[in-house]
Amino acid sequence: MNLTRSAIRLTDNGARVLLDAAIEHARAMGVPQCISIVDEGCNLVAFIRMDGARILSIPSSQRKAMTAATTGKPTGGIDPAIELKLAIATDGDMVNLRGGLPIIVEGQVIGGIGVGSGHGDQDHEVANAALAKFAGALTF
Repeated sequence: MNLTRSAIRLTDNGARVLLDAAIEHARAMGVPQCISIVDEGCNLVAFIRMDGARILSIPSSQRKAMTAATTGKPTGGIDPAIELKLAIATDGDMVNLRGGLPIIVEGQVIGGIGVGSGHGDQDHEVANAALAKFAGALTF
């Protein structure tokens, strides 16, 4: 019986690759964003509020990242019948807004990225671009 498991962890360098890629994509789109990156325990590793991004998108970007890291799924797809219950049960930490994606490496969820300040499709696009850049930078 195994009592431990090996785990891949998100480093601060990995978080920086994600953050820089998200910033670059958001700038190219002309949509300033709040971008949050959390590790597998939902601890904030990196964050930026780009000039012009909405102040109230700071907590929503963090909650999107936390929700994606916790569920291992993109945000915005939670059954509407339970989304309010989940929000209440987690003191608002779980959200059902598009723009959060899990960071998955070799089948392990190692964190989440949350983007907010555009509309949901823009937020999702920025997060997805960051993950694509991150995946291309991985070496083992």
